[in-house]
Order: sequence, then C-alpha cells, then structure tokens
Amino acid sequence: MEAQKEPSYWAAGWSAFAGIMLIMLGLFHAISGLAEVVDPDAYLVGVSNDYVFKLSSDAWGWIHLIGGIIVFFAGFAIFRGAVWARTVGVIIALVSGFAAFAWLPFAPVSAIVIIAIDIAVIWALTAHGRDVTV
Repeated sequence: MEAQKEPSYWAAGWSAFAGIMLIMLGLFHAISGLAEVVDPDAYLVGVSNDYVFKLSSDAWGWIHLIGGIIVFFAGFAIFRGAVWARTVGVIIALVSGFAAFAWLPFAPVSAIVIIAIDIAVIWALTAHGRDVTV
C-alpha cells in the first residue's frame, strides 16, 4: 500500500510559473502577430529569397496572432492541474519554440526570448507537473 504523498509546494510553484509564462508567451506572440497584421513592414529585415520558412509577412502575422491566442488560453488551463493541460502546455511550448525559431531572421531578440521561455516552460511542466494534481 502506497503512503499518501504530501503535495510539493515547489512543484506547485513551478507549475504556476509555467502557466504564467505560457500566458505571457501567448501575449508576446499575439502582439508580434498583431503588429505584423496591422503594419506588414513592422518586422522587415533583410532575409534572402531562399529562406526555407519564407512566408509573406501577413501570413507570419496571422500565424503568430492565432498561435498566441491559443498559447494564452493554454496558460490558464495549466492552473487547473489536469494532465491534459500539462500535455497541451508542453506541445504548445514546443510548437511555439519552433515558430520562434522560424521567426528568428525577422525578429532575433524576441525570438530568442520566446525560445528561452519555451524551454523553461517545458522543463517546469515535465519535471514538476506530475506532483500537482486536482
């Protein structure tokens, strides 16, 4: 018979960190996307024509705006402590990291910040998320 395990306050803190970071990350993506949708020349940087992820700036704007909204709401789902929320949070952070990597030539500083936050969120949800259950 397994003993009742005490809830880990560190795990709760890291899960809260992951939820807050996903909310912030969603806002970062949405603001970047909205800026690009409103002004297609907002992030115009010299990128060669043979760039693998070359899309129109309008397409990148919509990708970031819609993705940012999804990430924003996933951050709130983390606070419910459900397994599906952690799983979705990790998947969304992975997709967000790949999207930020593809966005790197257009906005290098914000893309690197977003990738770093994604890594921290993935670590928090995978290393400590299991300790927090509802």
